[in-house]
Amino acid sequence: MKRKASCHCGQLQVVCEGDPTQVIMCHCELCQRRTGTSYNLGAWFNRSDVTVEGEERTYRRTGDEGLELIFHFCPRCGTNIYWELPAALADMFGVAVGCFADPDFPGPTVSLYGKRRHAWLTQPGDIPSHISGVGSDLE
Repeated sequence: MKRKASCHCGQLQVVCEGDPTQVIMCHCELCQRRTGTSYNLGAWFNRSDVTVEGEERTYRRTGDEGLELIFHFCPRCGTNIYWELPAALADMFGVAVGCFADPDFPGPTVSLYGKRRHAWLTQPGDIPSHISGVGSDLE
Protein backbone atom coordinates (compact mmCIF):
# COMPACT_ATOMS: atom_id res chain seq x y z
CA MET A 1 0.00 0.00 0.00
CA LYS A 2 1.30 3.43 -0.95
CA ARG A 3 0.56 6.47 1.17
CA LYS A 4 1.04 9.99 -0.17
CA ALA A 5 1.66 13.06 1.96
CA SER A 6 1.76 16.51 0.41
CA CYS A 7 2.31 20.11 1.39
CA HIS A 8 -0.49 22.68 1.36
CA CYS A 9 0.10 23.71 -2.28
CA GLY A 10 0.81 20.14 -3.47
CA GLN A 11 4.24 20.95 -4.94
CA LEU A 12 6.18 18.77 -2.44
CA GLN A 13 5.06 15.19 -1.95
CA VAL A 14 6.31 12.24 0.04
CA VAL A 15 5.24 8.78 -1.10
CA CYS A 16 5.59 6.06 1.54
CA GLU A 17 5.34 2.34 0.93
CA GLY A 18 3.37 0.40 3.56
CA ASP A 19 2.54 1.22 7.14
CA PRO A 20 4.73 3.34 9.40
CA THR A 21 7.00 1.57 11.88
CA GLN A 22 5.59 3.84 14.59
CA VAL A 23 3.46 6.95 14.99
CA ILE A 24 4.78 9.33 17.64
CA MET A 25 2.66 11.90 19.47
CA CYS A 26 5.19 14.51 20.65
CA HIS A 27 4.45 17.35 23.07
CA CYS A 28 7.91 18.98 23.13
CA GLU A 29 8.17 22.73 22.69
CA LEU A 30 9.95 22.30 19.35
CA CYS A 31 7.00 20.37 17.93
CA GLN A 32 4.51 22.82 19.41
CA ARG A 33 6.26 25.76 17.76
CA ARG A 34 6.84 23.94 14.48
CA THR A 35 3.22 22.83 14.09
CA GLY A 36 1.56 25.82 15.73
CA THR A 37 -0.53 23.53 17.92
CA SER A 38 -0.15 21.57 21.15
CA TYR A 39 1.54 18.45 19.75
CA ASN A 40 2.88 16.78 16.63
CA LEU A 41 1.89 13.44 15.11
CA GLY A 42 4.79 12.02 13.16
CA ALA A 43 4.70 8.73 11.25
CA TRP A 44 8.11 7.09 10.95
CA PHE A 45 9.01 5.13 7.84
CA ASN A 46 12.16 3.37 6.70
CA ARG A 47 14.07 5.70 4.40
CA SER A 48 14.13 2.97 1.74
CA ASP A 49 10.30 3.02 1.68
CA VAL A 50 10.08 6.79 1.04
CA THR A 51 10.26 8.74 -2.21
CA VAL A 52 10.34 12.54 -2.20
CA GLU A 53 9.00 14.48 -5.18
CA GLY A 54 9.29 18.23 -5.65
CA GLU A 55 11.44 21.15 -4.59
CA GLU A 56 12.28 21.52 -0.91
CA ARG A 57 14.35 23.51 1.56
CA THR A 58 15.75 22.44 4.91
CA TYR A 59 16.09 23.91 8.38
CA ARG A 60 18.48 22.39 10.94
CA ARG A 61 18.06 22.59 14.70
CA THR A 62 19.35 20.84 17.80
CA GLY A 63 16.57 19.30 19.86
CA ASP A 64 16.12 18.79 23.60
CA GLU A 65 18.13 15.57 23.63
CA GLY A 66 21.08 17.31 21.89
CA LEU A 67 20.43 15.66 18.54
CA GLU A 68 20.37 17.52 15.24
CA LEU A 69 17.03 17.51 13.45
CA ILE A 70 16.65 18.36 9.78
CA PHE A 71 13.22 19.65 8.75
CA HIS A 72 12.22 19.52 5.07
CA PHE A 73 9.65 22.02 3.90
CA CYS A 74 8.08 23.40 0.72
CA PRO A 75 9.67 26.68 -0.41
CA ARG A 76 6.35 27.86 -1.90
CA CYS A 77 3.84 27.32 0.93
CA GLY A 78 6.18 26.65 3.86
CA THR A 79 4.65 23.34 4.95
CA ASN A 80 7.07 21.17 6.97
CA ILE A 81 6.24 17.79 5.52
CA TYR A 82 9.00 15.52 6.84
CA TRP A 83 12.10 15.47 9.05
CA GLU A 84 15.02 13.33 10.07
CA LEU A 85 17.33 12.70 13.03
CA PRO A 86 20.54 11.59 11.27
CA ALA A 87 22.54 10.62 14.40
CA ALA A 88 19.77 8.58 16.06
CA LEU A 89 17.55 7.35 13.21
CA ALA A 90 19.73 7.57 10.10
CA ASP A 91 17.62 5.06 8.18
CA MET A 92 14.24 6.70 8.96
CA PHE A 93 12.10 9.68 7.98
CA GLY A 94 9.36 11.19 10.14
CA VAL A 95 6.37 12.41 8.10
CA ALA A 96 3.65 14.74 9.37
CA VAL A 97 0.50 12.64 9.74
CA GLY A 98 -1.71 15.61 8.83
CA CYS A 99 0.01 15.87 5.43
CA PHE A 100 -1.47 12.49 4.49
CA ALA A 101 -5.00 13.96 4.95
CA ASP A 102 -6.22 10.41 5.66
CA PRO A 103 -8.78 10.00 8.47
CA ASP A 104 -8.03 6.25 8.50
CA PHE A 105 -4.30 6.73 9.09
CA PRO A 106 -2.97 4.61 12.01
CA GLY A 107 -3.08 6.33 15.40
CA PRO A 108 -0.19 7.08 17.73
CA THR A 109 1.84 4.20 19.18
CA VAL A 110 3.76 6.25 21.78
CA SER A 111 3.62 9.69 23.41
CA LEU A 112 6.77 11.73 24.17
CA TYR A 113 7.41 14.76 26.41
CA GLY A 114 4.34 14.23 28.57
CA LYS A 115 5.74 16.78 31.01
CA ARG A 116 4.95 19.44 28.36
CA ARG A 117 1.53 18.11 27.36
CA HIS A 118 -1.21 20.72 27.71
CA ALA A 119 -3.35 19.95 30.76
CA TRP A 120 -6.61 19.88 28.73
CA LEU A 121 -5.25 17.45 26.12
CA THR A 122 -6.21 13.80 26.32
CA GLN A 123 -4.49 11.05 24.42
CA PRO A 124 -5.17 7.39 23.73
CA GLY A 125 -4.83 5.59 27.08
CA ASP A 126 -3.41 2.42 25.60
CA ILE A 127 -0.10 3.89 24.37
CA PRO A 128 3.13 4.24 26.37
CA SER A 129 3.65 7.81 27.55
CA HIS A 130 7.11 9.13 28.37
CA ILE A 131 7.71 12.22 30.51
CA SER A 132 10.71 13.18 28.35
CA GLY A 133 11.87 12.26 24.86
CA VAL A 134 13.13 8.74 25.30
CA GLY A 135 13.90 6.15 27.94
CA SER A 136 12.06 4.33 30.68
CA ASP A 137 10.47 7.37 32.31
CA LEU A 138 6.92 6.24 31.71
CA GLU A 139 4.17 8.35 33.26
